Amino acid sequence: MKIKDTNLNYTLNVVCRWVVGLVFLFSSFVKGVDPLGTVYKVQEYMTAWSIGSLTFEWALPLAGVLSCALICAEFVVGVLLITNSYRRLTAWLLALMMLFFTVTTFVDALSNKVTDCGCFGDAVKLTNWETFWKNIALDVPTVWIILTWHLRPKRRFERDCIILVAAVAVMLVFCIYNIKHEPVIDFRPWKIGNKMIEEREAMNHMTFKNLASGEEVTVDYPNGGWNEVPEEYKDFEKWEIVSSTSDEPFELKADGFSMMDMLNEDHAVDLIQAEDGLVIITIHSLDKMDAEGAEEMRLAQQLAEENGKQIVLLTSALPEEIQAWMYDNQVEGLDYLFADATAIKTMLRGNPGFMYVKDAVVVDKGRKAGELKIEN
Repeated sequence: MKIKDTNLNYTLNVVCRWVVGLVFLFSSFVKGVDPLGTVYKVQEYMTAWSIGSLTFEWALPLAGVLSCALICAEFVVGVLLITNSYRRLTAWLLALMMLFFTVTTFVDALSNKVTDCGCFGDAVKLTNWETFWKNIALDVPTVWIILTWHLRPKRRFERDCIILVAAVAVMLVFCIYNIKHEPVIDFRPWKIGNKMIEEREAMNHMTFKNLASGEEVTVDYPNGGWNEVPEEYKDFEKWEIVSSTSDEPFELKADGFSMMDMLNEDHAVDLIQAEDGLVIITIHSLDKMDAEGAEEMRLAQQLAEENGKQIVLLTSALPEEIQAWMYDNQVEGLDYLFADATAIKTMLRGNPGFMYVKDAVVVDKGRKAGELKIEN
């Protein structure tokens, strides 16, 4: 049945187009700000997903192209919806994209193989089920857009062509710029100006066991607060201490981040909150390092030495690999620590990347050592 061209139906069409269009524009923008983050997410899907014996790891080299294509497609559809351009084509592109998103997020919610779909980049984090129901909510106006694309027909081919070409060009240039540089808007924890360590009240956790019944009770109390433990548990003829643990007085605001040495000791908290400042070089993929990257690292060493700053290399490579690479590339006298590749990518997209932190605050970061602002 064909929907009649009434004021109400057309008004609903306009509202639906703007709602879905704005969501698509926001989604594409926050991904376009950080295209490499989208690349990593696509690679995560390719690695985690399979259909029977069919895997998708063969497509990993295409992740960059597919990510930019997805971002551009979302942006273009959002622009076309809001400007009411290429209405029939836009309606069917929207239908195909929403079908793909809805099915993908439903399977993802059931399997939980990828815990965060990355639909809103690092700006807004949703669970898999939240993402699925978000798509279901968008499916409702999508159906109305498909049913009413024909209302108030107008021929404006030249205008629509200009809008389409401009939308593709704008987002493509935006993506390329953010691939070449650190994101212009940083939604990650390691944003310039962020304080990465928070002091908190250290709590003790002591577990007591009843000698008669075997019952175990855990009591929480602050450091130096033994007097706050109920008196009954201090009767050691009835209770014995099974275990005792204490919280760290500092909390690092980056989940899964560490700076491990060869003895598997974590130095992250001590180094990040160094009062004299610390220059950090990151390498998340040693295979992708080149001569230019090695030269930037030597420059970073020189700048740190001139400014009297400690410098450390943070890498996900194996000890023997990084030692051999540093020797081959004449990067000498550089202390190195180890971290998970994903944590390093979250910290800096560049390979290598450069960061200066002081008193646990991210002062500056980037992909060129010479552009790094080091405060005295």
